[in-house]
Amino acid sequence: MTGSRAAVGPTAPVAAPGDLRAARAWAHAILPDVSRTFALSIRFLPGTLGTAVSTAYLLCRIADTVEDDGTLSAARKAELLDAFRAALDTPNAAAKFAAEARALNGDRAHVALSQGTDRVYTLLASLPAATRERVTHWVAEMISGMRKFVLLYPDGIRMQTLGEYREYCYYVAGTVGRMLTDLWRLHAPGISDARFAALSDRCEKFGEALQTVNILKDIAWDAEHENAIYIPARALADHGSGHATILDAAHAEGNARAVAEFIDLAWRDLDEALEYVFLVPRRAIPVRAFCVLPLLYAYATLRDLAQTRAMLRAGGVVKISRREVRWLMFCGLAALWSNTALGWIVRRVRARPFAPLAVSSA
Repeated sequence: MTGSRAAVGPTAPVAAPGDLRAARAWAHAILPDVSRTFALSIRFLPGTLGTAVSTAYLLCRIADTVEDDGTLSAARKAELLDAFRAALDTPNAAAKFAAEARALNGDRAHVALSQGTDRVYTLLASLPAATRERVTHWVAEMISGMRKFVLLYPDGIRMQTLGEYREYCYYVAGTVGRMLTDLWRLHAPGISDARFAALSDRCEKFGEALQTVNILKDIAWDAEHENAIYIPARALADHGSGHATILDAAHAEGNARAVAEFIDLAWRDLDEALEYVFLVPRRAIPVRAFCVLPLLYAYATLRDLAQTRAMLRAGGVVKISRREVRWLMFCGLAALWSNTALGWIVRRVRARPFAPLAVSSA
């Protein structure tokens, strides 16, 4: 594993009951605005586990908002990320960062989230000490990586090599897989030491696979709106293109060949992520539900990405249909108890859109 370990902070202050209730209500309301897919999945996680995962997710999105703010210099982003890191375990720093976060710019929902940073800190402080430590540790690891890449590419991310791409994905997504697995161990039934070790072997790929699919589907959006290109320059150069021509129709063939290599990488990572889900004990059915839905949506999205070049055209969008989303949710949840059934769904999704007609004709 790369990166530094986060220090464990002091005991967090206890929020007043009214403040905590308000923070929970606010978080419940804002989650669908910052991620509809995550909001669908988080509802399956009960009690403290659900609060921990939703709090961690909101913290990660706030860090994202700092990273993506196109109005800030790299140096200012690094300062804010440092302040955000300090705020995870220092009450005075938390209040200071919450005030500074209100000036962030970007997507409206993410800006609204950042303006409520103090409420997310209230939720973090409410978690049991061991749970809070795991969340703080892995969010801090993510922040350290974001800070590194913000300063490495002050004029906008332009990945150069596959190794660099993998390192970035570890920081922004592999850390999430690590954090979730630690939280499963603390709060989910059936996670023995042996099972935890097996899950830990695959947990980074669970996060990184989903990240790569998101990067691939958002190639045009990221280049046009976020000033970020994640397909490495070396991969594009191998096929006669480059960052400057990634959306150029004259280089469409070479760009498609370069992207195809990352589609193949994503297939491999998704299959390893599926093995991760298979390892989650059936007794931990809420955890399986949380993991299965985004994984099935990623398989379906990657299937469509493999059959189109829309993401390599200006304004191009790749999204699976709402109909397929609904059927994947229905059948995926129905199949939670059976790895065989989940494997069958994945094979069908890889081949063609998952729909009632396809199911009934089996």
